Amino acid sequence: MKTIIHNDWQTVLAPEFEKPYYGQLHAFLKEEYQTTTVYPEMHHIFQAFEWTPFKDVKVVILGQDPYHGPHQAHGCSFSVLPGVKVPPSLRNIYQELTTDVGFQPVNHGYLKAWATQGVFLLNTVLTVRDGQANSHRNQGWEQLTDAAIAALSERGGVVFILWGNAAKAKRTLIDEQTNAVLTAVHPSPLSAYHGFFGTKPFSQTNQFLEGWHQTPIDWQLPLNVQKDEALS
Repeated sequence: MKTIIHNDWQTVLAPEFEKPYYGQLHAFLKEEYQTTTVYPEMHHIFQAFEWTPFKDVKVVILGQDPYHGPHQAHGCSFSVLPGVKVPPSLRNIYQELTTDVGFQPVNHGYLKAWATQGVFLLNTVLTVRDGQANSHRNQGWEQLTDAAIAALSERGGVVFILWGNAAKAKRTLIDEQTNAVLTAVHPSPLSAYHGFFGTKPFSQTNQFLEGWHQTPIDWQLPLNVQKDEALS
């Protein structure tokens, strides 16, 4: 089955889809989805790419791999579907948003409103086995997502937000003459108090965008979303 992304990402990534590693990845995923529980659902794997076309990307928030619990992952880093409890890392992101830009707390973790403004919610690995964090690493996803990061870097004018060691390792792919990079520890409860809180990534991002004469991101999410709005 051929991979199709319904916007300009298809052209950007088309050379990757033809490489041997991607064929091997495709075969691996076919077996995994048939024999075990994998997140997100197959037709949501490229949701971040669908919601944020290449030409529209202003910001990249880079995660490691999808949430590995039931009903959480839907193809966008840190985001969960309406009706799903907000995960601890995202709660910490919301806490930093509140102190940084006056974010009003919301009762959901659905980040589509960011994605449609140009915030590309990318994970370095796009699938995961149920209950097994990072279980699909080194199967080929990293080569594909590295290509996406490198293409954005070459285009320029992007703020890359890299939280945690897995994301920071991608800094070498980014041209910092034409892009901006913000780094911190991961917002998980294990590390957030050791270099995440107080870093003000959201206001800094908007300062860069305004300096490049781009429209800043409105970080305030809708206060409520309905389940039937999901992925529409």
